[in-house]
Amino acid sequence: MDTQRTIAQAFRDAAERFASHTLVWQPEVQVTFADLDRASDQVAAGLQAAGIQAGERIALYCINDLSFVQAYLGIQKAGAVVVPVNLLIAADEIQYILADAGVSGLIYHQVLSEKLAPVRTALAGLKLICSIGAAGSGPEGDAAFEEWLAGPGEVQEPVRDPATDLAAILYTSGTTGQPKGAMLTHRNLVSNTWSVLRALSLQPRKDRLLVVLPLFHSFAATVGMLTPCLHGLTLLPVPRFDPGLVSDRIEQGGATIFLGVPSMYNLLSRLPDEQKEKWRAVRLGVAGGAAMPVELLQAFERRFGFPILEGDGPTECSPVTCVNPPQGPRKPGSVGLPLPDVAMTILDSEGRPLADGETGEICVKGPNVMRGYWNLPEATAEVFHGEWLRTGDLGYRDEDGYFFMVDRIKDMIIVNGMNVYPRMVEEVLYRHPDILEAAVVGEPHPSHGEIVVAHVVAREGSELSVSDVKAWCRANLGEHQRPRKVVLRQGLPKNATGKILKRELRREGELERGVDQAL
Repeated sequence: MDTQRTIAQAFRDAAERFASHTLVWQPEVQVTFADLDRASDQVAAGLQAAGIQAGERIALYCINDLSFVQAYLGIQKAGAVVVPVNLLIAADEIQYILADAGVSGLIYHQVLSEKLAPVRTALAGLKLICSIGAAGSGPEGDAAFEEWLAGPGEVQEPVRDPATDLAAILYTSGTTGQPKGAMLTHRNLVSNTWSVLRALSLQPRKDRLLVVLPLFHSFAATVGMLTPCLHGLTLLPVPRFDPGLVSDRIEQGGATIFLGVPSMYNLLSRLPDEQKEKWRAVRLGVAGGAAMPVELLQAFERRFGFPILEGDGPTECSPVTCVNPPQGPRKPGSVGLPLPDVAMTILDSEGRPLADGETGEICVKGPNVMRGYWNLPEATAEVFHGEWLRTGDLGYRDEDGYFFMVDRIKDMIIVNGMNVYPRMVEEVLYRHPDILEAAVVGEPHPSHGEIVVAHVVAREGSELSVSDVKAWCRANLGEHQRPRKVVLRQGLPKNATGKILKRELRREGELERGVDQAL
């Protein structure tokens, strides 16, 4: 394994080795490694012609598309730092990220131009703004990505130190305050692709990964894009999650690996039989981003006939830290074993190691761990116990070395002085035959400290009632764990990857109680 390479160097090596192999498959176009090598050279040349220097930050605001891969690799070859922008955030947060990262340029897809309009005035000082798909019809002054791709592609690749120089700044969606930019070096990302390749036993020239998770997100970017780019796999990008569309692309493109989050698997589990049959070539599903309810995992595997490997990892770790092994024992409810070259442990609040079976904070060290938060030295210091990065996840390790996530530290509920882990309550709720989705949060209470609140989405056609849910919980949970309030909903708030946003549920509760933190 050679992790002492920049992303650009590692990709050039892969492009030479797998030159004629298809790297990106879309229904309308199939592009080889050699094609992507030339196209990313042309993007890099366009950036350098606009005056972009090594180390400058370039924002990338783009849908899941061939152009995302071309732009990402071109930014790396120019020696710049990519700052992917979440497609679902509001204009003020986009503006904050661009300003905080101090970007020198922006590459955006034309279909997002209206969302970009409110921040146009804030972009006036940038060296370049480049529009993908405008074909010269974008706003006056914007460079045209297609013109870059028609250029000679003469790029002067600067010298970069893989261990210290940044490849990407990924902004995490904080629960409070502004998002923080995780600084990921070339070594962080390249090493994580090697670890993913071995942990999932991925097969160069054979495996084809369908990626509908947004490529601006760390899971999709590292596992779904960089791992194929650096190791001879094929990427099938899909711009939006629609179970029927995904099934069609699975069949058309011969996908063998599917990357998803629990909410996606939940919706896919209800596909009609004729759509399910389109998944015949898939040999493996990978789940991350949030805890996978055991009942959902087992029901999906029974119906589709291939295993789902649950894993985990925060953006700060590039991001994958652990996964259930494809050949070894899989433990439902576990996030598996640490990846090769990644170390994990359980520490108490003082940074002391805990014994197997004891619950504490999951901490990580290895070549995949970020350099720190961009321009936030105090926040960086707080997130480390020495060499160990604190993930903010409560969990434990069993006697076989498998890690189990109990919950996020910030999500734990304290009822009458007793700890309640929302995930445990959610697992019980998911076992109810009429419950489609569930999320549990805490709410302040004058007598009990906090009470448990369950937000529940019923399955279509069911007649689920609040009393039904409470009766189920009385039969399956301890007194302090039972929800004192049950809210039946049409849906749950989710982010771009489909992860349930508990902070939004807590915020709704605050507004109901007359607590407005904006005041």
